[in-house]
Amino acid sequence: MNLLKYLQAQGIGTRKECAWLIKNDLVEINQIICNNEKTEVQPENVQTLHIDGEEAIVIPLPYFYILLNKPANYETSHKPRDYPSIFSLLPDQVRATDIQAIGRLDADTTGVLLITNDGQFNHRMTSPKYKISKIYRVTLKHAADETLCSSLKNGVLLHDDNETVAAQEAILRDEYTLILTINEGKYHQVKRMVAAAGNRVVHLNRERFDNWDTQDLEQGEWRFIQPE
Repeated sequence: MNLLKYLQAQGIGTRKECAWLIKNDLVEINQIICNNEKTEVQPENVQTLHIDGEEAIVIPLPYFYILLNKPANYETSHKPRDYPSIFSLLPDQVRATDIQAIGRLDADTTGVLLITNDGQFNHRMTSPKYKISKIYRVTLKHAADETLCSSLKNGVLLHDDNETVAAQEAILRDEYTLILTINEGKYHQVKRMVAAAGNRVVHLNRERFDNWDTQDLEQGEWRFIQPE
């Protein structure tokens, strides 16, 4: 990958902007000034990147993966309507790349959200045929007992879809706290399943998405991850 393409892939700017930075000796890779657009860059060898004296993020290429601990009142959309976008929690440089969230979380739902520029990985994580597990901590409106868990595991009818859906696992931590594991990603699925079982969701937090939990990230914090 030549230097010009590398800077564009890093979200530094347009082709014209990156060319200007290179021409004016404003690009440093591994503390070495790079002023030739055609210089070959091996992304895995880049330890530091400075633009006009400022340290930039070194985004893993060609594909990268982000783990975000989503706060409440953020929309999983590039064009939000009522709340800020979850992408606004990321640096400008990262937002300038072609990224998408893997699935969606409702604005009021918190917890693990994965973001990537890898379309194939996105498809694999969201396709029903791969049955990727997601674990939610559900705060219930009404006190519940094992009857609720049995109903969810045996399957409940989602009225809007006229379809029965079952949880992989459903465990009560206390009468108002349900740990629910599902391997599908239907619209508002957890809320609809709980409603179909005779209760309501007051708060929803995704604690795990496949192999990933929030890894001690505070809400709104993020980090790069590397899938197996």
